Amino acid sequence: MGGHDRWVIHLDMDAFYASCEQLTRPTLAHRPVLVGGAGPRGVVAGASYQAREHGIKSAMPMSQARRLLPPNGVILPPRFKLYELLSTRVFDLVATYAPVLERISLDEAFAEPPSLVGASSEGVREFGARLREHIRSDVGLVASIGAASGKQVAKVASDLAKPDGLLVVDQGTERDFLAPLPTRVLWGIGPVAEGKLRAIGVRTLGQLTALSDADAVSTLGSVVGRDLRRLATGVDDRPVSDRAELKQVSAETTFDRDLIDLPSLRREVRDLAVHAHRRLVNAGRVARTVVVKLRHTDFSTVTRSETMASPTDEFDQLAAMAERLLIDPAEFGGVRLAGVALSGLSVPHQDPLFTLSVQAPDVPVVERAPAPAPVVASSWRPGDDVVHDEFGTGWVQGAGHGRVTVRFETRSSGPGVARTFTQEDPALRRGEPGDCLA
Repeated sequence: MGGHDRWVIHLDMDAFYASCEQLTRPTLAHRPVLVGGAGPRGVVAGASYQAREHGIKSAMPMSQARRLLPPNGVILPPRFKLYELLSTRVFDLVATYAPVLERISLDEAFAEPPSLVGASSEGVREFGARLREHIRSDVGLVASIGAASGKQVAKVASDLAKPDGLLVVDQGTERDFLAPLPTRVLWGIGPVAEGKLRAIGVRTLGQLTALSDADAVSTLGSVVGRDLRRLATGVDDRPVSDRAELKQVSAETTFDRDLIDLPSLRREVRDLAVHAHRRLVNAGRVARTVVVKLRHTDFSTVTRSETMASPTDEFDQLAAMAERLLIDPAEFGGVRLAGVALSGLSVPHQDPLFTLSVQAPDVPVVERAPAPAPVVASSWRPGDDVVHDEFGTGWVQGAGHGRVTVRFETRSSGPGVARTFTQEDPALRRGEPGDCLA
């Protein structure tokens, strides 16, 4: 298919974790809601729009968010089981419109609906409006949608459409659409790359496209410089492909001059690890195996790998493994090409720990809140799911001094009644995160 008849949509669920909580706990529907670890090193995994109005953002330390949260705000522990259930409902529905989905995470995906081949912008707008309404009526959640001729522009459009919006970029206007936007909107430009571009006076995507190839490569490196400059023009023919089969993420580069010393090789490999790691995080995966590929001056190639006991998305751990696998060029001969691949991929939400990538200077750092201690009947926590023999399904609103207050409500009940019990009440027992969908 040529560029002219292709339409890619990027669908992103608005404030997904907090919206799942507000949907299934109707009392919270219009209140500021934060989801995340409440411990001393906890971070905000999700914030409702009502919380964002107070300056609270995802990945902010919870201690800072708590100071900004108004008195009617609520902090809840994450319920990944519930988010996975609702995510599956949303994307099963989207799959009826577009059989091939490239799921990026629990709350976003790309699709290339067959019914939109050759459609007008107006036709795409009608399609997007219909899909958004279907998700709202069937699942009860809000999706924002961006549509364009390629993935990158569709993703930028859905970001600009938020909250609760739809933005279609007319075919042929991609470059003009991107030109005035800050460089950071482009996937692949993090804070460090943004700083390097700013240092040479480049603040917008229009200014990035105006760079020469040589300037783009010397500023951003050969791995991504040309790619990013091309994406900044709106040209993006990357296919939408089912992520279920993603086997590995990698980055490699051929050097202008062979590398003959270990410190330079180490620097380059760490840089490649940054790009491979970013692809890992964007794919919503964790990796068990690190593979390093080195090609010599004489074109012979060596690959070495190491596998960990459990998968991770911690950058420092993965990069340190890549560096350990290097062979000193002094013993081995000059290196003309190096590559880093992360494989043995899996989805992190099966991990009992709560994983959250936080944007640090350049690489997302992983903040892990401690796993909750095994619960005995008397240690109810706010946010816990509860079933009561007489009153049914609810959640703990507050606990302490030997008492526990439970609000009895589900997705379909409307705001429920709060009742207080002794913590040892034999009629109270733990619920499952999915009970509230009944």
